[in-house]
Amino acid sequence: MSERSELLDTLRPQDRELLAPRLAEVRLETGKILYDPGESVDYCYFPRGGAIASFFVLLDSGVVVETLMVGREGALGGIISQGAAPAYARSSVMQGGQFYRILASDLDRAKEASPALRSLFSRYADCLMAQVFQSIACNAIHTIEQRAAKWLIAAIDRIGRNDITMTQEQLASMMGIGRSYASRVVQRFKADGLVRTRRGGIEIMDAAKLEQRACTCNHMVKRHFDRVLSGIYPSS
Repeated sequence: MSERSELLDTLRPQDRELLAPRLAEVRLETGKILYDPGESVDYCYFPRGGAIASFFVLLDSGVVVETLMVGREGALGGIISQGAAPAYARSSVMQGGQFYRILASDLDRAKEASPALRSLFSRYADCLMAQVFQSIACNAIHTIEQRAAKWLIAAIDRIGRNDITMTQEQLASMMGIGRSYASRVVQRFKADGLVRTRRGGIEIMDAAKLEQRACTCNHMVKRHFDRVLSGIYPSS
């Protein structure tokens, strides 16, 4: 997979040129925390290629729950806000790889100079909100198995390969469930020939059958992306 940002690739050349001198190429490793709650959001990040970052909400009980996943179709940081603003959720790298990074202040200046840039990021913010809404409904209604299958399919669509660097404990933490629940689901998937595990990772053996076990939330979000920002949402 090429190290592309699908979101930035939708820009017209003249709008891309506004950003290009300020975009730094950085490699971020799995587990890198971009922001913690309350910290100033000084930089915006655009995952490239198979890199993935996620937003997590930290609860008083100590439980950390993923709210949404961001790959090459999106961005993290002050995409539509103006000026300094604190982070509400934790943002961290779930699958290490290449990112573009830009100072939030530089992005603000580029948006002031280009209505097309402002429109792009406003439409992306609408898509991000759709993911949040769908995630709330999914966590409330769908089974752990459906949610686990959905997450694994969404991950491999963004990574571009069937091997995910993640332990079962990390999967449980992302879904806000106990490790024993996650382990039982993964064992069922293994017994049915859908996945196999290795130290520190999960390999998808039959993505088509795994997708049949998932809820339709990924499809709902993709449908909205295609209406608002056609062609950038990853799919297998």
